[in-house]
Formats: sequence, structure tokens, C-alpha cells
Amino acid sequence: MIMKPEEPKDTENIPMRWASDAIAAQLRDLDIPFMALNPGASFRGLLDSLVNYLGNKDPQILLTLHEESAVAIATGYAKVTEKPMGVVLHSNVGLMHATMTIFNAWCGRVPIIIIGATGPVDSAERRPWIDWIHTAQDQGALVRDYTKWDDQPASVSAALESLLRAKQLSCTEPPGPVYVCLDAALQEQELKGKVSMPDSSRFKPAPPQDPSPEVVRRAAELLSSAKSPLILPGRVSRKQEHWDMRVKLAEALGAGVLTDIKVGAAFPSKHPLHKAGPCPVFLPERALKIIRESDVILSLDWVDLGGTLKRAWPDETVSAKVIHCSVDCYIHKGWSKDYQTLPPVDLPILSQPDIVVSRLLDIIEAPGRGDRKMEKNNDKVEDFQIPHQSDGPSIGTHEMAHALNQAKGERKLSLIRLPRRWPNEACDFQEPLDYLGYDGGGAVGSGPGIAVGAALALRGSDRVPVAILGDGDFLMGVTALWTAVRYGIPLLIIIANNRSFGNTMAHQERVAKERHRPVENKWIGNIIDGPPVDLSAMARAQGFEAEGPIENSADLAPALTRAFGAIEKGSCYLVDVVMK
Repeated sequence: MIMKPEEPKDTENIPMRWASDAIAAQLRDLDIPFMALNPGASFRGLLDSLVNYLGNKDPQILLTLHEESAVAIATGYAKVTEKPMGVVLHSNVGLMHATMTIFNAWCGRVPIIIIGATGPVDSAERRPWIDWIHTAQDQGALVRDYTKWDDQPASVSAALESLLRAKQLSCTEPPGPVYVCLDAALQEQELKGKVSMPDSSRFKPAPPQDPSPEVVRRAAELLSSAKSPLILPGRVSRKQEHWDMRVKLAEALGAGVLTDIKVGAAFPSKHPLHKAGPCPVFLPERALKIIRESDVILSLDWVDLGGTLKRAWPDETVSAKVIHCSVDCYIHKGWSKDYQTLPPVDLPILSQPDIVVSRLLDIIEAPGRGDRKMEKNNDKVEDFQIPHQSDGPSIGTHEMAHALNQAKGERKLSLIRLPRRWPNEACDFQEPLDYLGYDGGGAVGSGPGIAVGAALALRGSDRVPVAILGDGDFLMGVTALWTAVRYGIPLLIIIANNRSFGNTMAHQERVAKERHRPVENKWIGNIIDGPPVDLSAMARAQGFEAEGPIENSADLAPALTRAFGAIEKGSCYLVDVVMK
């Protein structure tokens, strides 16, 4: 059932009278479409303005049941749109709840405008007890190491400027979350006279920087003269035009392409130049062999380029010439090591990757630059047909992939999340929104919120949002599902339920073997069983339609067919699948 947003009564022609009214008006002028929040008294002034001054539209409030979910929803929204939505967090305690998903957004390089609040900075304004424990001396310090910028303005005009800077910095490449903390007393100040509202069109982020013509020329010469060029697309744009340019460049060069599923789809899976298919989180030997055999590598902001090269050449110097297109170094800090291994690079290009691709095409396609044919690197590639798995009592990722492919028919899916061991041959990505990648920080619990946010961004499109989540991830973030139902955001969630923290159990097995201890004990502290959690019941408690646990592969495709039918009617649906 599609729900309408909450519609406040009698809000027409209410004049701007309070500081929070001006702040809310600035958010509207910055084109922030939604504000996800979990309620808190520290921002009661702003909440009143969003509802009674703006009428709960542009931005519209999205009520969530946990602060982590609020930030995760904004992350999923940005992964689709490449634009920020807003989040409001209650005081220090709400910010502490949200830190994990803020870190995810930081590592994932997605823009989010986070509005915080604190109890009155002026101690004379604080209520006894509660305002004191909800007031912090430097609240932004909690997230300063994994946000692009933070501020705590002390006046209305300073708050308006702070929001302008927040949007500008959040959307400047490389994007990321920003945090603006509003004093509760400031929000509730009565305005003295008319507020001069700034024109936000004059404070837009600068466009991506063009690389120098000389650097582009050198890169084009290296790639055009290479015998085995290789392109590694990483954090690149979701725009179709940029996708098409990457394909065009690979074909013009006859260059092989590798991708991995840590980030969103970046190149067509079935293209003859796409080597080894979309690779798992840790590159397999066949992918490392392709890297070793290349003589020029073009990295398009590949995540962990240094670590990848070190794995390909563990005991020797990297023999290939390396071109690295990225502006990620502009936000590297010391606290988090998300900047990864320092890569050996022969030609660094400080420019957004898709801009570099466009400039390379201008040169490489020009007459006299050599007509390298696609067939040059057109080695035999894998058959991407999903093998049919016989019906049986156990379900693995191959059986799940086959059932999903069978049930979806001609529907166009956006896969929001996949299991780490999703079969390579099942990754059939032909457009940039076919797959959205992992959360940047590798944390557990953000999956449900990211799924809701991505589905929000896809609502009304021709795509069906599908998230395949682990049971542990689902259990930590399950209440995010309520927001999807409340605001009519159709979404299909499939739980790959192994009733365990399987990745940790694999680590325990490895440690036991190294120490010559019994591996039979690896399950202790890792099994979600005895009793098993009723995941379908938890989904239904949030308003989802749900079924399962499904334990026989013959039952899976019919269940998914029912799920797709419900989604097309505007419902939210969950299928709990017990995995071997």
C-alpha cells in the first residue's frame, strides 16, 4: 500500500519568525529533497519549521526508527542519484548511534548533509539534567575524522552560510558526508527583523577539474602504444553517458577491462573486453594473471590500487606502466586508513576519472592515432549463462541466482547488494544502475537502510530494487524496513540466511588450523541458531509482506515470482532463504 507523506494542517501563509524557519528555508533553497530523522528534542525547533513553516515538503521528513538507518537511507539514495539528501541527528547520543553509517558513507565517498543538534551552549539556558548530558563541548569531534567538514554556527546568518558551505563541500569531488551542529537555543531564537537569505545558486560546487592537455597526451600515447592495455574502473559515475564513454575508450584501445563488486557496475559484464567478469571482493588468481600480463594499466579511481598491484606482483617490481586517475587524495586523513596501500604510479592524473576518459577519447579517436581494433584483446571469455541447478533440499548462491533469473522475467532489476560469494556468471550488468556495490566501510547493519534509500531514489522508475542481504546484516538494521512501508517505497529483500556469522566462522577455522586446534569448535560464538530467529516475522512486524524460511531450491523461484508480483502492486516483500 502506497502511503502519502504526512500532510500538516493550517500551514499556509505562516510568516518566517524563528531562526529555525530561516534554516529550513535555506535547506529548501539548497534542493534537499528529504530529511531522514529519528526524533529528538534537541532539534524540536527545526522540526517545527520543517513541518509548520515549510509544510513538510521540499524537504519531506522521512521518519526512521534508528539514527543508523537515517544515515544508511541517505547513503543508498546518494548511491543512485549521486546527490545528497538530508539527515537530522539528535544531540550527542543520536550522533553516537549514527557513527557507523557515517563512516560507511565516508569510505563510500557519497554526499550527505547531516544536521546535528546540541543542548544550549549557553549553560544558563539549559534545563536541569537532560540538557546537560545532551550538550557537548565539541560534538563534531566525534565524526571529524570521517566527514569532509563540520561546523557549529553561533548565529542565524552563520548557520545559513554553514549550510551553503556544507552542500558545496559535500558535492565537490571527491564527495562525502558533512556535519553541521545547531545549538538548540539558536534554533528557538525569535528573529529580530528580516533575514537576508543568500542566493544558493551563487554557491554551487566547482565543476570537476580538467586534466592538463599535456598529461592527457602522455596518457594517450602510453595507451595507444601498449600491446596489452588494461582498464580498471573503480569509483566512477553512475551516468549512462559516462558508461558509454568507458565502453568506447576500451573498444578504441582494444583494452581489457576488470571490475570488482566492491563498487557499483562500471562496464558491461558480457562485453568481450570485460575480462574474468565482475570479480569478487578479493581478486581471484585469473584476474591477477590478467593484471600481470598487461603492459599499461589505466586506473579509474580503482579502490585499493596499491593493494591490487602488490597482490599481482608480490615479490617484484610492477612491470606495467600505471596511469592513475583520481582526486581521492584530496580528502585523505590520518585517523582512518581507508586510503589503502600507496600505489606505484608512472602518470598520476588529479582529475575525476570520467573527465579523463572523455579527454582521452578526444585524442585517441582523432585521425592518425592508430586504429586499434577490439579483437586485439578479445580472448575467449566465460559463458555468463547461469547453470541450471537441480532441485534439492539445499540452496547455495548458484541456486539462488538461477531462481532469481527465472523469476524476474523481463523485469529490469537494480541489485542493491549481493552476497560476497555471488557467482560470477550471474553478474549480468548492462547499465550503471544494474548493481550499486557494497557499503564503503565494510560494516554490518547498514544493508537494510541502504536498500531503503536506494529504493526511494528508484521509486517511480522502470526498475525493481532488489537487495540480497545476510541474516546478520538484516538483524542489525531490520527497523529500517518500517520506513519503506510507511512511505510507500516498493522493495524486494532476499535474505541469504546461513544462520551464522559465516565470514567470522571462516576466520576462526583458519586460526584453529594455524594453531593446530580443533576446527570443530569454530561455530561457538558465531551461530544464529538454537533457536533460529524468525526473520520473516521480523519483516512482517515492520509492515512487509514476507515468506520463509525457504529450505528447498524447488520452492525458491515460485516465492520470488510471488514477490515480484507484490512489488509491482507497490508492496514491500521479503523472502527468507536458508542457505547451505
